[in-house]
Amino acid sequence: MVVTRFAPSPTGYLHIGGLRTALYSYLWAKRNNGKFLFRIEDTDLARNSKEAAEAIVEAFKWVGLAHEGEIVYQSERFDLYKSYVQKLLEEGKAYKCYMSKEELDALREAQMARKERPRYDGRYRNFTGTPPAGVEPVIRIKAPTSGVISFVDGVKGEVSFNASDMLDDFIIARSDGTPTYNFVVVIDDALMGVNEVIRGDDHLSNTPKQIILYQALGFDVPKFYHVPMILNPEGKKLSKRDGAVDVMEYKREGYLPEALLNFLIRLGWSHGDQEIFSFDEMKEWFDPNNINKSASAYNQEKLLWLNAHYIKQASYERLIEELRFFDVDLSLHVKKTLLIDALRDRAKTLVEFANLTKQILEAPICYDEKAVEKFLNNDTVILLEHYFEALKNEKMLQEASEFETFTKAFLEERGLKLKDLAQAIRIAMVGSSVSPSIFEVLEIIGYAGVIERIEKLISFKRS
Repeated sequence: MVVTRFAPSPTGYLHIGGLRTALYSYLWAKRNNGKFLFRIEDTDLARNSKEAAEAIVEAFKWVGLAHEGEIVYQSERFDLYKSYVQKLLEEGKAYKCYMSKEELDALREAQMARKERPRYDGRYRNFTGTPPAGVEPVIRIKAPTSGVISFVDGVKGEVSFNASDMLDDFIIARSDGTPTYNFVVVIDDALMGVNEVIRGDDHLSNTPKQIILYQALGFDVPKFYHVPMILNPEGKKLSKRDGAVDVMEYKREGYLPEALLNFLIRLGWSHGDQEIFSFDEMKEWFDPNNINKSASAYNQEKLLWLNAHYIKQASYERLIEELRFFDVDLSLHVKKTLLIDALRDRAKTLVEFANLTKQILEAPICYDEKAVEKFLNNDTVILLEHYFEALKNEKMLQEASEFETFTKAFLEERGLKLKDLAQAIRIAMVGSSVSPSIFEVLEIIGYAGVIERIEKLISFKRS
């Protein structure tokens, strides 16, 4: 059974690179009827943020990546880690290193002066003397001093590290007793039964160290997949400006979670030329062995295109619920389905959808200056006044078709066409010359609101 996990560190919010890794891990487990686990790696007590940890959990709930079992918090497992440190010490696979910070700094300076890679020189590896007074030791693993550490990566193929060039006796527990990242990751993955690890290729350099620890502890080494980074369109590291923001910011900007997931799965993986994937299709077809070896480029326009697609496909009930987040409540509006149909093809985000909705439902408090200047000359205002007087005698108008029939008849009597009045009506209704079908807008606003808004615009022009 395939068991994967996602294990973020709560030193910051979850961004899309992390979410993509979580998505890949989730899909691979689900395709194989396996388990997807969730762990918070919060052993760095100085840098951890409770708010960030809560935000990561919130983001998971928003995108719908359900995990099996309880969330594992590493900060609650320190006694467990200490027991494994002690086990390695007793078996002679780890040792106490009493090297002071001053000694380590001096060693590094000397190595750099000789143009050597700074590294610990193993001086306490076989130490049997009396420990120096006043120094709390760190615990180091006895890493191999020769040979090659190799593994077959599901993305990169065979990867090899020369032990003598890449490794030294790295620390597994600090002088205060707290365990280090690589050590706790190995213990947790092994005890949680994780046998396939999908993560960013920024972790590639950690892998040989973790393999050493798996072997020292007698655990099976999992299958690794190291996923290339997401870059900006210029081929550089993704920044906040490019989209590397808190995942929940995408919700605040009006993206649907399925659009974001669809966008992310295509950043590094493909299934023919298909661009739009249902969640079920993702679970059926995703295979991490087919992840691209090269980095992917973030494309904001593609994300907007996908989001617009999912807005068009969403049910009325779904959109009504989503719009509540943006302070728009359509639940009691008698024309809510007409309003949604009028706007769903015009909005790329829910923020745009909400703003367009408010523009129709809320009477304008000001008017677009360019639209007024272009479309509201004196003759047009006089025509609008005549239309207003005629409209006041047609109190039974309700449907868009009824408004349309009345308006066209009014214009035909004067030898005019709709274009002679439509923009003036539109400005009165929404404050600008851009809106959905004007007669649908009139139906949504309702007769009383239409009368009120036209009268308001006339007063504005005549004042």
